[in-house]
Amino acid sequence: MPSKPSASWMRISPVRMGRRRFVSVIDPVWQPEHRDSTPFLPNWRAAASYLREKTWEKAGMRHFKRQMAGGILALGGLALAACVSAPAAPQTAAPVAVAVAPQPPFSPEGIAALEAKMASYVDEGTVKGIATRLVQNGEIISDFRHGIRREADGAPVEEDTIWRIYSMSKPVTGVGLMILWEEGKFQMDDPVTKYFPEFEGLQVFKGLDADGNPILAPVSRPPTVQELMSHTAGFGYGLAPGNYVDDKFRELEVFQSPDADEMIRRVATIPLKHEPGVTWDYSISVDIQGALIERLSGQSLGEFLEARVFAPLGMVDTAFFVPDEKYDRFSDVWGPNQETGELVPLPMPGFQYRKDTIAFEGGGHGLVGTLGDYARFTDMLAQGGTLDGVQVLKPETVALMATNFLPEGVFIGHNGTTTDPNAGGGFGLDFAVILKDGEAYPKGAFMWGGAAGTWFWVDPVNKISFVGMIQVFGGSLDRSMRTESAKLVYGAMDTSQGN
Repeated sequence: MPSKPSASWMRISPVRMGRRRFVSVIDPVWQPEHRDSTPFLPNWRAAASYLREKTWEKAGMRHFKRQMAGGILALGGLALAACVSAPAAPQTAAPVAVAVAPQPPFSPEGIAALEAKMASYVDEGTVKGIATRLVQNGEIISDFRHGIRREADGAPVEEDTIWRIYSMSKPVTGVGLMILWEEGKFQMDDPVTKYFPEFEGLQVFKGLDADGNPILAPVSRPPTVQELMSHTAGFGYGLAPGNYVDDKFRELEVFQSPDADEMIRRVATIPLKHEPGVTWDYSISVDIQGALIERLSGQSLGEFLEARVFAPLGMVDTAFFVPDEKYDRFSDVWGPNQETGELVPLPMPGFQYRKDTIAFEGGGHGLVGTLGDYARFTDMLAQGGTLDGVQVLKPETVALMATNFLPEGVFIGHNGTTTDPNAGGGFGLDFAVILKDGEAYPKGAFMWGGAAGTWFWVDPVNKISFVGMIQVFGGSLDRSMRTESAKLVYGAMDTSQGN
């Protein structure tokens, strides 16, 4: 059994998630070894170059806010972190690690090994703070936190720490959209033009001619809603520098749109990367889903999710911004200093999630929340759409979302990621899904992650959900913690005791 980290440890009696109020609660591709490919902040490369040449004072925060405002799509932190010239002073505040006593079929030794491994990422300097929760059948098996949430005063990670979840917003938006599907508000094979006439006349990018001009052709058919949800619609995302379609996303400042309708108008002028239904390509499609929720419900995305997902599940701290009265609980976000490799806090406005800096409520990237909130969401999924007697989705709807919708021979990650197709990576409706048993995850598990390193998976067979929260940008981040957490969870299970 691994030795415990040198932090104070406390064990308390196991508790049920119940109806009690939780004041505390990729891109994420499902393959943890991949360096996150969530979209970059608008004009992140230009900003990075600009900031390398000038000090923060000369650059001017007003200019930077104009370029970066809105807390939009955070992987620009990869470049921005490299611009911080000196590490902050080290903190000496004692980190905190808390765990709940495990219950069968999990062994105490196995859960201790899981928690010790999670603690090691803080102790070894990989992250500054971490919080994880393992739940089975509504029972909290492990509730763990370690490290700091704020650099300036060494404030520790607490149960009510608020985290940026970035692309873990996508499954939440997907659940919201499926609520409307259950109500008959749309069909999966509906063309997107039925709800977004702006997308009439879409074109598809075919390459560049000898003079470097784009070759465009009319799309063979409009994408469907199901293709939006499986990232096979063909839309871009602004991820790949030098790609004509992605360059257009940055040129038009799509993610700085003042509202969802303007975002749709800008996207409609950009050609698709490929014909609908051909391949998987991580895209803006979940932000389009958020706009679809607004058009179908007549509410803002935030209002709809609050009424239909957050309030029913008791997710009291999940929103598109952090209110002033909760701001002390909001975690810093860190990135590696380009000279020393040490983690330094990133102070840029795009990471602050103040209400006045949010451009539009982005269904694909915009939420913040606590570990406990998101654990209630994933536990609902693990239990087939119902938590504490409150049904959010029908069991068959959750199962549909966890069904692979990719064309035969297509796996996630063939476009700009390192996902191994032999690892069994399919994609359902806003979740990555595991198609066969692997070293870490069992067949049938579904998952996603966020740009600041957050991750989760759901195992509907064993009714297990696991959520991990960290706040680090940068290609050097050791994302193997995602698979390591799964290996240790299943290693802790005593299958002879049953579930």
